[in-house]
Amino acid sequence: MSHYLIVLVNRSMARFFTLEPVEFPELESSPRLTACTELENTEIRDGQEIFADSKTGRGAAPQGGGVHGYEDKRDKHLNELRRRFAIGVLNQIQLLASTKRSRIIILAASARMRRFLYPVLDTLSRQGYRIHKLSKNMINFSPKKIHEYLAENGLIPEQKRV
Repeated sequence: MSHYLIVLVNRSMARFFTLEPVEFPELESSPRLTACTELENTEIRDGQEIFADSKTGRGAAPQGGGVHGYEDKRDKHLNELRRRFAIGVLNQIQLLASTKRSRIIILAASARMRRFLYPVLDTLSRQGYRIHKLSKNMINFSPKKIHEYLAENGLIPEQKRV
């Protein structure tokens, strides 16, 4: 049982951690951040291949005519993929929070994912979970760095060294 569920999200990946007490606190540093699972947004990765041209909005008319613009709706498509991923992340949060009996959820999300994740988190706060939102992309941090950062901000207890 862990009271804390830590979720790190960017547009292509989500990592889930719990803060677990150790079995022998007098011999090991405690509490310890433990990885639960990861989710990968395969649609975003596969979606990058859809757009062969890296630049949108410009084409030339035949026979040396003027240049004209067009919109390929790339941003709308990518936003829809991020929105779907946010729903999958929320489902995983609900599953882990209930199985691990976590009451405090800490969500650190990148700028692009915040606008998709924050509105759906309201359903969790209505269910009695305490939610802390961080505007930081920590997806590539090691568990030790994540623990240090969250402890510095007063969100989780510091790791006691042996």
